[in-house]
Amino acid sequence: MANSRSPQIPVVVLAGFLGSGKTTLLNHLLHRSEGSRIGALVNDFGSIEIDAMAVAGALGDSTVSLGNGCLCCAVDASELDTYLAKLAAPAAGIDVIVIEASGLAEPQELVRMVLASEQPEIMYGGLVEVVDAAEFDDTRARHPEIDRHLALADLVVVNKLDRAPDADRVLALVGSLTEGAAVLPATYGRIDPEFLFDCRPSEERVGQLSFDDLHEHGEHGDHDHHDGQAAHPGHLHSGYDTLSFVSDLPMEPRALMGFLDSRPEGLYRIKGYVDFGAHDPGNRYAVHAVGRFLRFRPEPWPPGAERLTQLVLIGTGIDADALGKELDACRGGGAGDDEQAMWGVLRYVPGSEDEPGTP
Repeated sequence: MANSRSPQIPVVVLAGFLGSGKTTLLNHLLHRSEGSRIGALVNDFGSIEIDAMAVAGALGDSTVSLGNGCLCCAVDASELDTYLAKLAAPAAGIDVIVIEASGLAEPQELVRMVLASEQPEIMYGGLVEVVDAAEFDDTRARHPEIDRHLALADLVVVNKLDRAPDADRVLALVGSLTEGAAVLPATYGRIDPEFLFDCRPSEERVGQLSFDDLHEHGEHGDHDHHDGQAAHPGHLHSGYDTLSFVSDLPMEPRALMGFLDSRPEGLYRIKGYVDFGAHDPGNRYAVHAVGRFLRFRPEPWPPGAERLTQLVLIGTGIDADALGKELDACRGGGAGDDEQAMWGVLRYVPGSEDEPGTP
């Protein structure tokens, strides 16, 4: 990517359903942006900012965490302008801003908010929709509005093709649901950072988004409340519940695996970090579950980090209180000399032949 800054900084909305791989893709872009500087606004759904912790440079001045809730309901256009102003300041030297929406956000509303921005330094840079190829059919059956999201997209990244047994069919189906958008196949979110600039919509496309696609959605006046935040009726998150779990005691590996192996069907997404205490004192374990897919990834504890287990669980029809009690029962790391205790966990750690990364 060229490092010269345009008069206005493009703001790209990065959207996609739960676990599609948005954070992995954003991390890839941040690590491989070469001479260009990418600013990121990260929006988690859940009171623990797991995605913000996972994003490279999350503690730097090029990343803003929007915290708990769905961006399209928890933040209004004027508040978003405040965050954009920070990243668009000349001293930051940002070339492109990426808004990583929560997996339950409404892309249509996020685009409207960017178009409504009064920041002269920025411009709408397009909607990138990330699709989980392995879960696409189930996602579409559960949320048919995904078709509308794809029709709005300027670039679609069909991720996790390595896990889809019929990748060509999924690519063709996704392509049929877009309206002229480029469709990129990907594994582990690896795309060329140039696409952040190349996906910019035409003036005609922006006009359509401003007046046609976005008009009806912007007229909703009454908001329901869900999990303590305002919620637009019909938004993806309106039917979901979340549980945030924090423990300063290590987790017992066998007990936690028992919990994960028996998790209910409605518990669609689990993400966070696990402390197994004496069983592996040098590492914390990033955990990602999407549907029945599960993966752990060991990583060194950040210097000075408090040793906590921090998990966010998202699902429909789940009993959050009961799940919290089950997780509480998994606390107590036990003795580290039990070599077999971690075997169940290690079965879900990618081997050296696999590409590391979140699902």
